[in-house]
Amino acid sequence: MSTTTYSGIGDRSGSGNSNNSGSEGIVIAVVIVVILVKIGLFIWLVPKCMKRFQVIHYSKSSLKEATDKQFMTLTMDKFLNDMEREKPIRFTDQQLRIATDNYSFLLGSGGFGVVYKGSFSNGTIVAVKVLRGSSDKRIDEQFMAEVGTIGKVHHFNLVRLYGFCFERHLRALVYEYMVNGALEKYLFHENTTLSFEKLHEIAVGTARGIAYLHEECQQRIIHYDIKPGNILLDRNFCPKVADFGLAKLCNRDNTHISMTGGRGTPGYAAPELWLPFPVTHKCDVYSFGMLLFEIIGRRRNHNINLPESQVWFPMWVWERFDAENVEDLISACGIEDQNREIAERIVKVALSCVQYKPEARPIMSVVVKMLEGSVEVPKPLNPFQHLIDWTPPPTDPVQASQTNTDTSICSDSSELVAKSVHVVATPVMTKYEIELASA
Repeated sequence: MSTTTYSGIGDRSGSGNSNNSGSEGIVIAVVIVVILVKIGLFIWLVPKCMKRFQVIHYSKSSLKEATDKQFMTLTMDKFLNDMEREKPIRFTDQQLRIATDNYSFLLGSGGFGVVYKGSFSNGTIVAVKVLRGSSDKRIDEQFMAEVGTIGKVHHFNLVRLYGFCFERHLRALVYEYMVNGALEKYLFHENTTLSFEKLHEIAVGTARGIAYLHEECQQRIIHYDIKPGNILLDRNFCPKVADFGLAKLCNRDNTHISMTGGRGTPGYAAPELWLPFPVTHKCDVYSFGMLLFEIIGRRRNHNINLPESQVWFPMWVWERFDAENVEDLISACGIEDQNREIAERIVKVALSCVQYKPEARPIMSVVVKMLEGSVEVPKPLNPFQHLIDWTPPPTDPVQASQTNTDTSICSDSSELVAKSVHVVATPVMTKYEIELASA
């Protein structure tokens, strides 16, 4: 009897627990459903709200944007939109002011702008080039030249462009910072020199950078201004080709390029850049050859403080080479015996690069191999024969009276190359400068 009673009580208790568990399960299920519904609504509503906020924000700022776009041409607007798909970052004026401490650390200045040192919050040190020019059109042309060329390519021997700023009152380019500055500092200043072995490495690295621009990019890039001041050195003295303000893209199918004015620096610029001749990428080869002469001599190619025969170094080098007296040249340049073979090779490469006719100059990938010694350097012809054979063009009496004396020749030439202090009227260079002035 007692056993039956216990059993009945146990059955009722089990039934109650089962009912309670069922109720709890329903409650939990309802809670989960509610939570999922809320999450779904949240996911659905957030984009709607964001879109509405953007519309409101746009309506508030539309007047400002419309005003800002007034200073942008359609060409520049399309260019900036295209560049957003490339690697460079677009910075604001405020970001660059913070990075440069309100442009307080001046690194240098030139004809196209002023360069300041800066650093970002992640520790990256940069060089900020603020563009300057005689007109907004000229500034925009330089901006598009630099961003549109170096902004699209990456190579160990090309300076890296991190980004740019294009605002109403500021066009700026943000480059990697080169701690050891420009090559010219180590060629023309006695207190900062490099070993000849290191200079040879710099020559090879620079040639690789130019070869990449000419032969490996999707579109060939012509630099137009290769010179020691535009070869920057990192902390390990690895060279980086810089300053693409004159650079130009061209299709590989185009063998020649139309020019809209003189480009390059007198003393480094190829003759065809100043004369009515077709222009190709070989103009960079010529400039690189002039750079090699300055590496050999560790002096400027033009120095009026030296004996007359040595005033224009490239001609003096050719005379020594033609007389098979390169050893005296190398000794005069202070190059040690263990580097004579490399020095002779550089001399022959330099003479090959500055040939008067562009088609006679080697391409840069071959220049790299010749400098490295992996291919033989052919014996170069006289690259300055055109100067020796030169005769003045016909002139009217007024022009003739202006070019009868050396002083008037110097005056005419200095007007043409006012931005260069290295061009003066030596007997041979005078002929060359008259040719330039009369073109």
